[in-house]
Amino acid sequence: MSTSDPQGPLLGAADIRELAAALNVRPTKQRGQNFVIDANTVRRIVRTADVTEDDAVVEVGPGLGSLTLALLEAARHVTAVEIDDVLASALPATIAARLPAKKDSFDLVNMDAMQVTHLPGPEPTALVANLPYNVAVPVLLHMLESFPTIERTLVMVQAEVADRLAAGPGSRVYGVPSVKANWYAEVKLAGRIGRNVFWPAPNVDSGLVSLVRRTEPIPTTASRQEVFAVVDAAFAQRRKTLRAALAGWAGSAQAAEEALVAAGVSPQARGEALTVHEFARIAEAKQQ
Repeated sequence: MSTSDPQGPLLGAADIRELAAALNVRPTKQRGQNFVIDANTVRRIVRTADVTEDDAVVEVGPGLGSLTLALLEAARHVTAVEIDDVLASALPATIAARLPAKKDSFDLVNMDAMQVTHLPGPEPTALVANLPYNVAVPVLLHMLESFPTIERTLVMVQAEVADRLAAGPGSRVYGVPSVKANWYAEVKLAGRIGRNVFWPAPNVDSGLVSLVRRTEPIPTTASRQEVFAVVDAAFAQRRKTLRAALAGWAGSAQAAEEALVAAGVSPQARGEALTVHEFARIAEAKQQ
């Protein structure tokens, strides 16, 4: 690796394939694994995430370490959460070999991200990850709930999921992920990623989603669980009016109508027209 190498310590396509061969690793569909093989792409992700040397970053699903190395170049500390035992065992050696000066700024958690409620190292200020397609939304929501110190998030997900997360009321793809992500953060699309930067190339494009945590939580006396219960009920039968869709949640269609009217929401409206604030008001109205 020469000093004039524009790739620097980052992993390119040949490095990724070499590492995978040495570990006898084949990316699995079951875990939604697609490894990034382009150094420019991971640098772009780090830049878009505004990672600075003040940041302690948590990364979920580091794989062979493409993004991890780029994050370590920029951040004060990186903690990677990896469920795959083989990949997790190899990652510290990759970092020691390619960024030896940063090996003490790195921690590894070898477990399912959905089970993680505590992280070693400094409290995370940012979450940056190429999330496995099949678990992207639950992992994202779990991390935002479990680690309130995460102020900024940038995740790479399937383009369709990116659109769903960033959608606003009235959009055809607005739904449960949109509302729940918005409970925690201001959400917006932050770019598209083509298929050719991955190995294996997925059969869909990817999107970057930026989430900046709300400085003030949604003003409501209802709990997150109570608000999310309304959201789940409203979208479980999204073609129905809220009076009908929330009947099971409220106990009856009449009780649903009373809660909706008290919240200032039309009983004839549908879930896809409501903001997260309106869902919170409905949850609150039922309490009263």
